[in-house]
Amino acid sequence: MSSDSAEEWQEQLDVEKLVRRIRDTVSDLRAEEIWQQWKNQLLVSTSLSRPSDSIKTGGQQDKDTEATARQQLECVCYGLGSFSSCVSARYQLAMLLLLLDAGHIPLKDCSLYDPAFSVAEKDILRELGLTVLTENEEGKRLATKPTLFYLMHCGKALYNNLLWQNWNPHCLSLVTIIGNCFSGIRERTFERELKRDYSYINKAVDLCEERLLPCPSRLIDVFSDTAIITFPSDRLNKLPSSTWTDSPEPQYQHCSDLEIILKQTSVLDSRETSLS
Repeated sequence: MSSDSAEEWQEQLDVEKLVRRIRDTVSDLRAEEIWQQWKNQLLVSTSLSRPSDSIKTGGQQDKDTEATARQQLECVCYGLGSFSSCVSARYQLAMLLLLLDAGHIPLKDCSLYDPAFSVAEKDILRELGLTVLTENEEGKRLATKPTLFYLMHCGKALYNNLLWQNWNPHCLSLVTIIGNCFSGIRERTFERELKRDYSYINKAVDLCEERLLPCPSRLIDVFSDTAIITFPSDRLNKLPSSTWTDSPEPQYQHCSDLEIILKQTSVLDSRETSLS
C-alpha cells in the first residue's frame, strides 16, 4: 500500500471513529435530565411548535399537511468549533442533533459553517447527513421561512449581523435563536460600546422573548448562559415604523477584538474599495 493510500485509509478510519464517538455522545446526552428540559422548552418555542399546534392528526390529509409544514423548518449553525478535538463542541453538536430530531427538522436542512472546521470534520458532518456551507456568511443569513439559528457561545458580531439582516417584523418573527442570552450580553458590555458597535443586539433585548435554558454545573463550560430567543409577531407589529427604517449595515471600525472571522475579500475588491 502506498503512503497516500495509507493516509487516506487512516483518515477514513478517523472519520468513522469520530462519527461513532459523536453518536455515543448523543446517546449519553439523551439520557441526561438537561435534554428533557431543553426539549420541553424547544416545543413551546413559537416557530418550532407551529406544525403540531395548528394541525389535527388522524386522516392522511392531515399527515400530508403536517409533513409539508415540517419541511418548511430549517436550521443554521455557525461557530460550532473543532468538535474532533474539543469536548465542549462535541457536546454542542450532540445537542444540535437531538434538537433537530425533536423539532422534526431533516438533517439535510441543517447547514453548518465554521472557519475552524477541518476537512475531516466537514466529512464527518456530511456523513451524519448535515449540510456544510462553503461560504462564510458572517451570520448575514436572511430568514425566508421559520429557521432555528444554533449559535453556541458565538461572538457578539455574529448575533448582531444576523439581527441586521432580518431587521423587519416579518423576518424576525421567523427567527428562533439558541445561543447566548441577549440580556446577559447587555449586562456584560459597556453601554457605549453596545450602542455604537452592536446596536441591533441592544435594540433586540426589548423586542425578543428569552427563555433561559438550564445547565448543570458539570456542563457549565458547554451550555452556560444559553437561551431560546424568539420574536413574537404581536410585539413586533406594535412598534412604530421608525423602528425599522434606519438600519445601516454594521461596520465595527472601533472594535479591536472583533469576535468573528470575516470572509476573505479578493485583492481586486480591496483595490476597488481603496480607490472609491
